[in-house]
Amino acid sequence: MMIPIVMFAGGMKPVFNAMRRSPIQWMVWSFLGFVIFYAALSYAADSGPSWLIAGTFCTTVVMGVLSAPLLYNDHRAKIPLNALLVGLFILIGVFLMQWSAADGVLDVKGWIAFGMVLISALMYPLGNRGLMLHLEREGTTLNPIQRTFGMVVASIPFWIAIALYAYFQAGFSPKGQLINTAGVALTSGIIATVLFFQATDMMKHHPVGLAAAEAMQALEIVFATLLGYVFFGEALPKLWAWIGMLIVMIGVVVFIMVATREPKATVGEAEK
Repeated sequence: MMIPIVMFAGGMKPVFNAMRRSPIQWMVWSFLGFVIFYAALSYAADSGPSWLIAGTFCTTVVMGVLSAPLLYNDHRAKIPLNALLVGLFILIGVFLMQWSAADGVLDVKGWIAFGMVLISALMYPLGNRGLMLHLEREGTTLNPIQRTFGMVVASIPFWIAIALYAYFQAGFSPKGQLINTAGVALTSGIIATVLFFQATDMMKHHPVGLAAAEAMQALEIVFATLLGYVFFGEALPKLWAWIGMLIVMIGVVVFIMVATREPKATVGEAEK
């Protein structure tokens, strides 16, 4: 699907040249940002309603901020205190949704699914930011479409291994699943990922702005709730879950407001 798009958006040659110069980095960041992200999220999606998985994935707002010290050694390594506080506020909404969905008690399967979503929420911004930083240090310029294509290519060996495991476990996918997968590949894998990478690329030198771009994924709660109800017959959320969703949405709006101005303090400065 991506080959004709890349050919009209910068070409494949610059991508393969960049991958030849540093294949290990491409494979590592693609493995984290694509393989672990999608595998963990797919596992979690099999355990609960769409709105719950989408809502829990909003923890990526906090994960994106917390991953900064792991990647950067300049001003971007600082964690803005006000952004972190807003992120924690969003987490309160996420926990309310989880608590409501489980009627106050999460079983072992629920906790495992919750952990899978948290891992996924960390891996997506980590893989994206890590590869952007690598290209920045290397002095390589690739547009978001080229970067997405390169990460897809770099992750293919891992997907082949997962596909073989799945085949021996469950055989070939039925026709309906293949059609659905093609739709997900087009809408999420290409359209959404390219737009997301474009937004983060525009904010790569602004740590809070980068986190704000990542935070916009919180809007998926609305779409997941409606689409899950219409197409999959999922039950609508209960009262406390709606309250949790509202908290998350308010938190995202405040987060965007925080991102429009320079943070006055960071976690490290606050401790001093």
